[in-house]
Amino acid sequence: MKIVKRVLRPERLRQVPAQFSWVDQGIVRAHLIDRCEARAAALYLFLVTVADAQGLSYYSEATLGARLHLSREELVAARAQLIAIELIAYQAPLYQVLALAGTPLRVPTQAPVRNCSDGALSVAQLLDPMGRRRA
Repeated sequence: MKIVKRVLRPERLRQVPAQFSWVDQGIVRAHLIDRCEARAAALYLFLVTVADAQGLSYYSEATLGARLHLSREELVAARAQLIAIELIAYQAPLYQVLALAGTPLRVPTQAPVRNCSDGALSVAQLLDPMGRRRA
């Protein structure tokens, strides 16, 4: 069965924080890490490490349990804890690592769009913002 990845919480799409780490330092400053048991922190670290640019991953419970040395019950409890403090969203089989609450979603700046009589955009205009995000 092919898994279709989709963003679960678009309003909480994570972005690389200014301090150059996928693990936002705000997790410590906001004392969110203090609310995690070690198993939940391990699951969060694993998910942050394997997630794609949108924070998505779809490791199975069996794989996560094996990699983190957690029983199914421990994994379910760790996941529930991360969901409760809004660090992740989960909709089987997808996980989404969330931006921290209160983190503004940065919208990439775009070059001004030239007015075309028919409203069409050139390929260069469409690709320019994408190129800037990759840079």
